[in-house]
Amino acid sequence: MKTRYTEEHEWVTQNDDLFTIGITDYAQDQLGDIVFVQLPDTDSEVNKGEELSVIESVKAAGEIKSPITGIVLEVNEALDGEPELVNESAEDSGWICKIKCPDHREFNSLMDAHQYQSFLRELS
Repeated sequence: MKTRYTEEHEWVTQNDDLFTIGITDYAQDQLGDIVFVQLPDTDSEVNKGEELSVIESVKAAGEIKSPITGIVLEVNEALDGEPELVNESAEDSGWICKIKCPDHREFNSLMDAHQYQSFLRELS
């Protein structure tokens, strides 16, 4: 499985035509304690760059934008009762949703782990 990153601090992991999306550990750290995650509707179509989800913390609220275009097949329902999973495991059990995307060009155009780490260094 390959993982890619956006400048908005979303991560995407590819498993064939299924892509799991969440926010990075850096993003959850910047937000602070997560208190609510609005999950997208299953079977909804999302376009790259459009709002996928809303996340709220004790400090701020913000949108999570979809890094790729596709159809939402599954959402992480555990976040309804335990939004803090994003803080505890942002890049694993704190995932937001899974999207089916047959066209991998958008995914391949995102930053790889090395590029994302360089991007983070530039921010500090």
